Amino acid sequence: MNRRMFLRVTAAGVLMVPFAVHAQQATRIYTLGFLGQGSSSDAPVTGNYLPILLKKLRELGYVEGVNLTVHSRFAEGHPEDLAPLAIELVKANPQVITVPSVGIADVVLRYTRSIPIVALAAGSLEHRDEIKSLARPGGNLTGMQLHSPDIIGKRLQLLQEVVPGLRRVAVLRGVPFEGAGFNLYRDATDAAAAKLRIRTRYFQFDQEQDLLNVFKQMASEHDQALIVWGNPHLNAHRKEIFDLTMRYHVPAIYDVPGYREELFVYAAKIDDVLSEAALYVDKILKGAKPGDLPIGQPTKFELVINLKTAKALGVTIPQPLLLRADEVIQ
Repeated sequence: MNRRMFLRVTAAGVLMVPFAVHAQQATRIYTLGFLGQGSSSDAPVTGNYLPILLKKLRELGYVEGVNLTVHSRFAEGHPEDLAPLAIELVKANPQVITVPSVGIADVVLRYTRSIPIVALAAGSLEHRDEIKSLARPGGNLTGMQLHSPDIIGKRLQLLQEVVPGLRRVAVLRGVPFEGAGFNLYRDATDAAAAKLRIRTRYFQFDQEQDLLNVFKQMASEHDQALIVWGNPHLNAHRKEIFDLTMRYHVPAIYDVPGYREELFVYAAKIDDVLSEAALYVDKILKGAKPGDLPIGQPTKFELVINLKTAKALGVTIPQPLLLRADEVIQ
């Protein structure tokens, strides 16, 4: 081979190497798991954040069916099915398992301490035994948490602005009252309520038919307003809860975005939260350890007020409050 031919071959080889590397990278298949309590056809309000998550991941270069395989499992409204579904998901061995809440993260943690778990919009992660600190959680669980004592107090203040002489507030939680997570929220709520001289009472329900009894109890105790905490079980019944607030004329505020008809929602912007969660997935797929990724918290919250619902409830929204709202639905 003469020198000119050698140079041509060498140059071609140099050009082909990055092309080959690029081809290998383009065909690499990443794997993602998702476990939800509802149905695959559910809206984000019920905790099915998977469609939004996949959209955010597409923006980062992960496309389902091209370089991303998704293993999703849905309990179809049957919490007792979460455990066997979690076992199935762990056996599929995805590189990352995503969950909408800390409760579902707990289920997955029973069956794996090695597969990274990213909580997409958990109430609170910091109280978990697995979490060493917010800055460096350790273990295989990380993600986004929504808990903030300041925001809990803000919701009470908002209710106080529209319910003159507010002194009795009910708090609805759709899971059994147990565990550090509930205690954290209850203590923060009670502390904020005490400063405002408001009495709080807590309710839970297991089945949809139990909700009517909850509202009857609230009426009998003359509760003046309602705070609705978000979790997958409760979110699956948001429409029924809204209907009962209208039937019993109870002004309610919600801590996660929901149906457009609801009176008040003061919550983190879910699109922003899931954008951050997608970055956790991206970093882990690229080799980061979940235990090294600080737990995130939202910095932007939005207030949405529905004036039609306010009128139906006989509630007057003060003009200063309307001016502070991020969105007013007529």
